[in-house]
Amino acid sequence: MDNQKPILDPCCGSKMFWFDKNNPLVTFCDNREVEKHEYYPNCYLEIKPDILCDFRHLPFADETFWHIVFDPPHLKWAGKKSIMREKYGALDATWPELIHEGFNECWRVLKTNGTLIFKWSSIQIPLSELLKHIDKKPLYGHRSGKGMNTHWLAFFKGEGK
Repeated sequence: MDNQKPILDPCCGSKMFWFDKNNPLVTFCDNREVEKHEYYPNCYLEIKPDILCDFRHLPFADETFWHIVFDPPHLKWAGKKSIMREKYGALDATWPELIHEGFNECWRVLKTNGTLIFKWSSIQIPLSELLKHIDKKPLYGHRSGKGMNTHWLAFFKGEGK
């Protein structure tokens, strides 16, 4: 697939952290679509990616994007019809392989000298456990959120990496 946009969000969900949810520099992908609906009074959810795809099998050539924001599902358990599952998705017992394959696929489509930002909530799976399933080392990271359970990690794809 030909792509002229420099940024990829391979599992965008409802684009919650984006200031501009229709940023023209970003290709938004997800493996699902959810029609806009009210889940609590005056709280709405919509998942409408540009491209429907599995983040383990991205439809892009090698080294397509300069910047990738990878925010995969992070919940191992969530009610089958819960708003948490609908908003964030959920993992099953094969989560280590899923994360490993997804990270490697993002790395494949990341250009040399590009950056990958990995967002992870450690509420159900600790960051130390997650990092065992990623072959690269982050440059730096930042904890955020009320409980400091959300981690933002920066990775850089240098020459020959």
